[in-house]
Amino acid sequence: MRGTLIFAGSSCPDITDKICQNLGMARADAELTQFSNGETSVRILTSVREKDVFVVQSGSPKINDTIMELLIMISACKGGSANKITAVLPYFPYSRQSKKKSHRGAITARMLANLLGVAGVKHVVTVDLHASQMQGFFKCPVDNLHAEPLIARWIRRNVARWQEAVVVSKNAGGTKRVTSLADALKLNFGMVTTDKKRGPSMSASMIAYPLDGIERQPVLDPISNQVRNNSSEPENGYPATDSGRSQDSRTAADAQGSPRMRANGTHSRNSANHKSPPKRSQTTLSQSSVIDELDEEEADALEYNDQRAHEVTHGRLVQGHIVPDDFPSPATSVADTSVPDDDLMTMSHASSFFAPQPHALGGSGDVGASSDEEDDILKDPKVEHTITLVGDVKGRSVFIVDDMIDKPGSWIAAAETVVKRGRASKVYCIATHGVFGGDCLEQMQACDCIDTIVVTNSYPIPEHKSRNASKLVVLDLSFLLAEAIRRNHYGESMSPLFQHLMD
Repeated sequence: MRGTLIFAGSSCPDITDKICQNLGMARADAELTQFSNGETSVRILTSVREKDVFVVQSGSPKINDTIMELLIMISACKGGSANKITAVLPYFPYSRQSKKKSHRGAITARMLANLLGVAGVKHVVTVDLHASQMQGFFKCPVDNLHAEPLIARWIRRNVARWQEAVVVSKNAGGTKRVTSLADALKLNFGMVTTDKKRGPSMSASMIAYPLDGIERQPVLDPISNQVRNNSSEPENGYPATDSGRSQDSRTAADAQGSPRMRANGTHSRNSANHKSPPKRSQTTLSQSSVIDELDEEEADALEYNDQRAHEVTHGRLVQGHIVPDDFPSPATSVADTSVPDDDLMTMSHASSFFAPQPHALGGSGDVGASSDEEDDILKDPKVEHTITLVGDVKGRSVFIVDDMIDKPGSWIAAAETVVKRGRASKVYCIATHGVFGGDCLEQMQACDCIDTIVVTNSYPIPEHKSRNASKLVVLDLSFLLAEAIRRNHYGESMSPLFQHLMD
């Protein structure tokens, strides 16, 4: 392409050469060195005046050196009077730090976007950002390409009976990505979630029985044609005594958190002669008026139906692995967490035992939580987790999908769940970015429940790791990036790059 130069950073010379080969041009020359104290030095060896410059740089184990090298290359091209500078980042560094995880945390991805703008970038091309809203961090246009069409084509060509497979998300945060691939392939999808197991000795009164004096609204059951008033208040306006309440039933939570009913014995908080001031009268709902408003179709829809109950499977997870039901529980899950029923202070704060764990600022679960945090939680030897598989995978191939593979814990846990609990036939772990921190690739290679690991070459994988990984399949992104560069240079639409092409 006339008037175009493509420079390669030190992290990804191989993919840059493939991009240039697809475009029928040679890589531009630049000298990248480091001083003895670790400072990065860049010297551009060709004229960039009034040229359209593309700098290709990805992540690497030395991520901070890689970022500084990219910024210095961009600044050098800007100082050389380049017409337009585009940063091509197959893997965007610090993408997992796209939101605050504490009140004094930093949004590092936004800071990096600002640094690129200050250095002189006028356009950014990347692949599968960890959070798509990160595009708003930039003051220049961003093309967030997707590897999904490439992955879908590989599945259609290489997986036997892929039409019967199920796409599974290994956590709640990845469901949007999973449903997108499932829709493209017209497949069913499922989800795996993990929760910390509660102690089996938790007092039922802490869970289901509120303090005296708290009104509870009546509950209408249109199916059984009964109106159940949860309040224990009799018609005379006074609260019931312990003797009158001894035959009531309570809803308690067992060790797995499922509701069960148990008979309530004599309660020790109130004496038999104790009376409280009269409460305000409650307006009860008219059973007949509500039932009349329900037509036959609505009544049928409200009937109890357990047709899909078999698609929900539970398992026990200890130190990141599925264990049998008779496996001894760790200390945390079997600890005696019950409290005396007469402890009013604890009773009044019972809900705090079931409050959700703190998340990133924003009020919901942190979709961008790092796999390091997820792995540390799963590997805690003192905590047992309950893992739940939603979806029918029996006898089918399963595609566990996420945007990156960094730590192995959640991948192995999800794979063991769909195989040992869901009876899946094969498991494919699929991601765009194969970061493979530490011994991640070795652990996934050794896992008997994982058959194939599919990633792209957006992140450089060391040769000594890939050489011994027989399950690893690396897809080439060079054509996608080359076409994005060509369309960017000529001002053509990027929309065709997001379309799925049928074989």
